[in-house]
Amino acid sequence: MTRFDVLTIFPEMFQGPFGISVLKRATDAGLLTIRVHDIRAYATDRHHTTDDYPFGGGAGMVMKARPIFDAVETVIGEARREGWAGPPTVIMLTPVGRLFNQGVAEDLARRDHLVLVCGHYEGVDERVHEHLVTDEISIGDFILTGGELPAMVVVDAVARLIPGVLGAAESLKEESISSGLLEYPQYTRPATFRGWTVPSVLLSGDHQAIARWRRAMAVRRTFERRPDLLERAPLTPSDADTLASLVGREDLPE
Repeated sequence: MTRFDVLTIFPEMFQGPFGISVLKRATDAGLLTIRVHDIRAYATDRHHTTDDYPFGGGAGMVMKARPIFDAVETVIGEARREGWAGPPTVIMLTPVGRLFNQGVAEDLARRDHLVLVCGHYEGVDERVHEHLVTDEISIGDFILTGGELPAMVVVDAVARLIPGVLGAAESLKEESISSGLLEYPQYTRPATFRGWTVPSVLLSGDHQAIARWRRAMAVRRTFERRPDLLERAPLTPSDADTLASLVGREDLPE
């Protein structure tokens, strides 16, 4: 079982995402533990202040080191008393972190205890980065108002890789990105909708033919939409033939 501790100044933001659907079923089943902690509770002044003006001047506010240190150390201490003996991974959600992807999610899914710290304002006191966190993660090259949404993304992506959370292990094997390719097109009933029909191979009952079609369509979709993935995808000789047939097509983007 994996434990997630999320530290934030806006704990209310997590009530919906963590309280429904797959994550709720997984926590109810005891497959994972998710706890959200209010950093403000660890501020020592009467106003529970978690930010201050930056030394040297400048616009905006900076999150203070002490409340974050106290929150993280308290949470780790509680986890150890409850029997979580493994070393915690303390993650800062920050634009300066390494880029989050499926490989990072798979790595984190092998950890027992993840502590996610949500930054805010103009950033966090650098001493938190230097002396407290053990990993720094960014979900992309864009600016958000805080680390809460990235924390939700990381928890969701990691949790679904924990054995038993999704139920069917096969669903993980065939997902986009996990195989190195984008996922093939999917269809469901009815077989004809507004004159658009499902590819006949999917109705044939020939499982080998269906598997070949799906693989070829995955290669094609990746070539058309994310050709950068092909540079590191594990391609078969059949995949190479599919690509060769696509390269000469004039209707495909260069």
